[in-house]
This record gives sequence, C-alpha cells and structure tokens, in this order.
Amino acid sequence: MNPEEVKRLNQQDNSVNPSLEIVEESIYDHPKYYDLVFGADCAAEIQFILGCGERYLDQKPKRFFEPACGTGRLIHALAKRDFHVAGLDLNEKAIEFCNARLSRRGLKPTTFVADMSKFEVKKSFDIGFNTINSFRHLGTEQAAREHLKCMGQAIIPGGLYLLGVHLTPSEVPPSETESWSARRGHLAINTHMWTKERDPKNRVERFGIQFDVHQPTRSFRILDELVLRSYTSAQMNRLIRSSGCWDTIETYSFAYDLDDPIEVDGSCEDVVYVLRNTTTQ
Repeated sequence: MNPEEVKRLNQQDNSVNPSLEIVEESIYDHPKYYDLVFGADCAAEIQFILGCGERYLDQKPKRFFEPACGTGRLIHALAKRDFHVAGLDLNEKAIEFCNARLSRRGLKPTTFVADMSKFEVKKSFDIGFNTINSFRHLGTEQAAREHLKCMGQAIIPGGLYLLGVHLTPSEVPPSETESWSARRGHLAINTHMWTKERDPKNRVERFGIQFDVHQPTRSFRILDELVLRSYTSAQMNRLIRSSGCWDTIETYSFAYDLDDPIEVDGSCEDVVYVLRNTTTQ
C-alpha cells in the first residue's frame, strides 16, 4: 500500500472517526477478527455440505477435509457433530487458532500447516470443501491443477469436492465493491472490499480489504491487499477437465440452496462446483 493510498483512506474515515489508527497487516494474521468477519454463513454452509453428502453419495459421509481451512469455523462445526475432520492452511496463526478451539472442546487438533497444492493425507476423506474463494490464492494454472490432483488423492473414489469460486463474468460488468458488518459481544467489525486492478491477460485481480475493528478500549483499521487468480466460467471448466480427477455433477450459487441449482454462464460470479472424484485408488 503506497503512502498516498494510506493518506486517502485516513482522510476518508476522518468524518466518522478522526482518531482511527491504520495497521497494514495481513487479515490472515488476525484469526479472531477473520473468524468473526467470515462466520455469518457458517450454518448455511454446513447444511449445504451435509446436504450434498446425502444427495450425491451412496453412503452417509463420515470424514471431511478442508484445504485452506483458515480458522476452521466449518471444521469446528462438523467436529461438534461427531464427524472426523481435518484441514490445512499456510498460515500458522490460523492453524494454531483452529487447533486451540478444537482442543478447548475436547476434540482432536487435526489441522496442519501445508501448501494446498503440495500435500498428502494418510487416509482419504468422503467430502472435501473449499467454499469461500480461497482456491484463487493459487497463482498459476499449474498450482491450481496440482491442487485438484492432490484433492483427487485425498478424497475417496466417487467422493465429493465442493469448490466455491468467485468467477469473473464475461457477459456483464463484475461487482467492484462489497461491504458487511459483524458483531460478537463488545467486538464489532465493519468490512469493506474493493477492486484495485483487473489484469485479464495475466489472470490477476487485486483487491483492497479493510477490517474496521471497534472494541470498548480501541478502534483501528487493518488494511490489506489480496492478489487472486481470475477465472471465467470457461477457464474454470477447462481447469477441472484438465485435472483428470473430477467431473462437475452440479453447480449452485452462494445461496447454498440445494433445491435451486444454477446453470453457469458468462453472467455468473459466485459459484459452488459440486465435483465427483473420478480417480481409482
């Protein structure tokens, strides 16, 4: 973040809170705040994950795996229902937060630090899920393909991978900003995310994101930049086919309504791909 942009954001907020402090750090290094900001859809996501298991598997799923699990909000919710869960993430602070939460509940700390394009598991799982766009942190086509291949080994033959991706629409203007708020007790966070750059030739999109954190004794802003690989619907379809591991059996919006699947075209943005593992192990 350059000094002029920091100055502009300071001025932008002065009318609301002239004393707001700006901290330029990764949002992923603040798992307590990240967990609150992205926890609103947890119940709907869990219902969707379990519903996909009932609808698309021949037997009731027992083992669930989440690459890029972050703070493990979904893993924790599934573990409380007595499912076997595991996950991975590159961020050590997020994994520490996740495992500590599992341990406090008397559950096994089963998440670990790893690259989601280079990992192995000792025993395969029935369902994998990555529902909030973390997949796009993989910056190259090769890394994305290797991730799908790793997941092909991590999930049982015929098992599912539920992959949520924010696509770049090719037929309508893309969304440029998003804002939302979350509160837990005396902690409130206002989140704003905006597009800084789109480079379709190099398949790179840059987004600014800020957490305005308000506590009884302190208010401050965490300011970060996300660099994500972009996918149109056609590019996503080609990637899935090229992995040699997965077939798309259904697609849904981020509303997670199992009774309302969608047909993905050039106007779609938020899509959950229900993939079936075609490998034989």
